[in-house]
Amino acid sequence: MVSYFYPRLRSLFSSNTGPTSEYSDDEEAKQRQKQAREELQEKHREKAFSYQESVLRPRQESSMRKKEERFYRMTGEAWKLTDGEQLGEGETSGQSAQEDVNGTPNQEAVRRRKLPESATRVHPKPEAPPKKRVVRVALRCPSGRTIHRRFLKSDSSSVLLDWLLKTGYHPTVYTLCTTYPRQPLVTGKDISMGDAGILTHTVLNVEEKDPSTT
Repeated sequence: MVSYFYPRLRSLFSSNTGPTSEYSDDEEAKQRQKQAREELQEKHREKAFSYQESVLRPRQESSMRKKEERFYRMTGEAWKLTDGEQLGEGETSGQSAQEDVNGTPNQEAVRRRKLPESATRVHPKPEAPPKKRVVRVALRCPSGRTIHRRFLKSDSSSVLLDWLLKTGYHPTVYTLCTTYPRQPLVTGKDISMGDAGILTHTVLNVEEKDPSTT
């Protein structure tokens, strides 16, 4: 009886425990693979962080500094790139007393640099000619444009022809006429502005010459 049931019970127990052991082995293998993947990902993250801190960040900071230096040099503010010095740095009480004896700090600096006197002298502005000697002339061009310029009464009236030529109207084709009375203006190297009748602010018309008179 025992010999009949024992083999059957043994085969039954062996068949029930087999799949369980295989299942546990698969789970353990999956856990090991998962742990290996996590360790590999952690190593990749550490390498990426190290590369960013040691390579990318210094490269970006260097590029930013170069752009900043280029910007300050273009705007004329290169002094911002230096650390500068604090006011009064390097000065002593003895130097201050010496400056009080010799003069102001600017004068002392000029004396030390030994600049020529002409470099520190303040030159007076040239005197403008009196307004009574100046006349303002306006040219009324055929295009409708009006241009203005100032002259001295003592200037030669021939400068008006030079001005007319620079404006784009050749004196051989165009002439200058007074507005009232309407007549051609007599000009010449020996005729001054005053002699030509330009004593005050005057408007002159640029008109084309009559072919019959040329």
